[in-house]
Amino acid sequence: MVVATVLTLGVAGAASMFMAWSIGAGSSGSTPFAPAVGANAISVMRAGLIVGVLGLLGAVLQGANVTEAVGTELIGGVTLTAGAAIVALLTAAALVAIGVFVGYPIATAFTVTGAVVGVGLAMGGDPAWPKYREIVTLWVLTPFVGGGIAYVVARSLIGDRLPQRPLTAALAGVVGAIVANVGFALLGPPGEQASLSQAIGPGLGVGSIGTPLVTAAVAAVVTVAVYLDLGRDRTGAQRRFLLAMGGLVAFSAGGSQVGLAIGPLVPLFVGEAGIPLWALLVGGGVGLLAGSWTGASRMIKAIAQDYASMGPRRSISALIPSFAIAQTAVAFGIPVSFNEIIVSAIVGAGYAAGDAGVSRAKMGYTVLAWIGSLVGSLGLGFGIYTAVQFVL
Repeated sequence: MVVATVLTLGVAGAASMFMAWSIGAGSSGSTPFAPAVGANAISVMRAGLIVGVLGLLGAVLQGANVTEAVGTELIGGVTLTAGAAIVALLTAAALVAIGVFVGYPIATAFTVTGAVVGVGLAMGGDPAWPKYREIVTLWVLTPFVGGGIAYVVARSLIGDRLPQRPLTAALAGVVGAIVANVGFALLGPPGEQASLSQAIGPGLGVGSIGTPLVTAAVAAVVTVAVYLDLGRDRTGAQRRFLLAMGGLVAFSAGGSQVGLAIGPLVPLFVGEAGIPLWALLVGGGVGLLAGSWTGASRMIKAIAQDYASMGPRRSISALIPSFAIAQTAVAFGIPVSFNEIIVSAIVGAGYAAGDAGVSRAKMGYTVLAWIGSLVGSLGLGFGIYTAVQFVL
């Protein structure tokens, strides 16, 4: 019995690592720096290396919310067994891996969510309709909100109506305000996350305005720093801002995507085996890093070159809403596809320059791949698990 249990845990862990590798190669490892690569601000190989490290940090410091949601909130009435977790992870990972090799960014959140729901229904579980409404709402809004904001910001940055230096600095300040309110595991009490504003604000002795005061202070410091940098070297400052945004998105990708890889293991490893959640987060983060370092270059090139022609200002415009949407998803524990976020923002920023090489055909095939991955993973998860149970 002990040998069988250990073997089962090992197979489940291997399936999770395969999923983490697939995500690192095809989503979290490729999308964050794709706009920067498209703008020739960083090489493909260096982007993959940096994204891997930042994704690992994001997984450990921010991955708990989405991990718990994927593991326990997508299906009601049943708890995922080891066999169900293995079927869900292998099904989703196979679809994502196919996308990596053919050069189409499969939506990882769609595949994992579909597969987990599929096996959960096959187990006799109940649909978690309230959670599905949250997820679908974000998925549907992401292309319009992300692409729309990217379009507006890009139009402002590449136009002549607004002064570029203060506008760029102000955008950096908005990013600083978001960073000040991003939750980190190290800043909160055990088992919880807290932001920089939440950690420092109450200690200032100014009552309820402490938290917004810290937010305003961080935004002001970032705004002034970028404004001065633009005055010294405009081109270099834009490149540094772009790379900083890529880093923030990469960190956010780790915090969001690791849950897709290890979430199905939560009932088994944390609930039954007593393994701490942080250990799963570290393991999943290492899998993301491995995928970024060994398999992300192909997808980085595809996203950077196939969807739209990107310069530094349009790339910055794409990454700002991507970062905001990603952190919103992490905060609410909603699995979200970084491919959907980044591709939508890239297309929106590309259209701001009068089409700018936006590939309608590529975008159309990508949307079909997203829909197909959700429907296919749900059907395959349900069918494969049912077949396995019938055979056994």
